[in-house]
Amino acid sequence: MEGQSIDLIEEFHSEDIMSVNHSKLIHRLSVSLDRYEGQYDILPELELELSTGKCKPDVSIFNKLSVDWLNDVIFYTKPPIIAVEILSPKQALTELTDKAYKQYFPAGVQAVWLIIPVLQILHILLPDGSKRIFAEGLLHDPVTGFELDLAYLFK
Repeated sequence: MEGQSIDLIEEFHSEDIMSVNHSKLIHRLSVSLDRYEGQYDILPELELELSTGKCKPDVSIFNKLSVDWLNDVIFYTKPPIIAVEILSPKQALTELTDKAYKQYFPAGVQAVWLIIPVLQILHILLPDGSKRIFAEGLLHDPVTGFELDLAYLFK
């Protein structure tokens, strides 16, 4: 009897790829922003269903939300103030910029942070097309006033 060959093809979206560095950055970003918890909710990997479609930013930042432990929400329909995207190892940067300009901004997101781990930089994109690039020192977010130490983020 001749052995059968079975080809297994794993299909996944590049945004679903989670690497060690990607995961570490989500954690460090959440820890860094925890000091703003009194005013904002920092929510990693929240499923959103915005007017422009479904998406899942690596981190979503909202004005403080009310908590209802009895009635959870799977797909949150209000846009975050800030959507944070971390470039995955096999992802094209244009996937993230397209998501910012075609999905997040038209839905009402006020800023998109793009983190590029291999270059250790963070871009802040704004709906008017302007951007700010941070490679060291303190990030100053123009929307929330957040300060973020990039040395901690990329240590």
